[in-house]
Amino acid sequence: MRLAVAATASFGADVLERLSGRHDVAALLTRPDSRAGRGRTVAPPPAKLVAERLGIPVLQPERPTGELELPAGTIVVAAYGLLIPEALLERGLWLNVHPSLLPRWRGAAPVERALLAGDAETGVTIHETVKELDAGPVAAQRAFPLSAEDDAGTVFERAAELAAELLDEVLPAPVFRPQQGEPTYAAKIEAADRELDLSQPEESFNRIRALSPHIGARGELHGRRVTIWRARLEDGELVPVLVQPEGGRRIGYDEWLRGLR
Repeated sequence: MRLAVAATASFGADVLERLSGRHDVAALLTRPDSRAGRGRTVAPPPAKLVAERLGIPVLQPERPTGELELPAGTIVVAAYGLLIPEALLERGLWLNVHPSLLPRWRGAAPVERALLAGDAETGVTIHETVKELDAGPVAAQRAFPLSAEDDAGTVFERAAELAAELLDEVLPAPVFRPQQGEPTYAAKIEAADRELDLSQPEESFNRIRALSPHIGARGELHGRRVTIWRARLEDGELVPVLVQPEGGRRIGYDEWLRGLR
């Protein structure tokens, strides 16, 4: 099918790449370049990098308006991050890719919140984009289990692969049904969400998984502030595996301990 994609973050970039191998992606709608990193240098969003590599035209309005012209009547939205105005929604079929089992975890951080909560499963929902946040009727939904080995990175990867499969099923002739159940909300990850209480091993383990490999959970080990990127649970105790001291690089926990000695 000929379609456009609205995506900004890494998950959206992955969905864009997978769709480009299956469909005619006529354009990418993404957010403007922004400052990022310690140097605060202006950088393109991940989805733009993928589009440029694939030769897909890129549109980057500060905010989309009803006058925006898109070269396709079907638009797939995946981690775009800006509100689509109703006037624009009315001019095409907008399908949102959401990495959760809606109505559970509507909002900005569904993968992270599912892992923080210790959910046994999550999944992908394809739904019609509407004015209300992640509330549109569902065209397809499929679950997959979460294991102790999963972190946000592996979940996003599996979700992008599943999203492409579901879109192949949905795009030719979507049929919608209302969302069922009481919604829960996945608030944006804030600084307080990154802080570990190491006296709570299981909660800390879930927090580390939820914020790896892209945000990082922080705590104090042996009197030093570190970010813990990977850990495991052994006999109810949290065992760090990969850590990053402040101002340093990611390093194996045992190697870091040897350096302290």
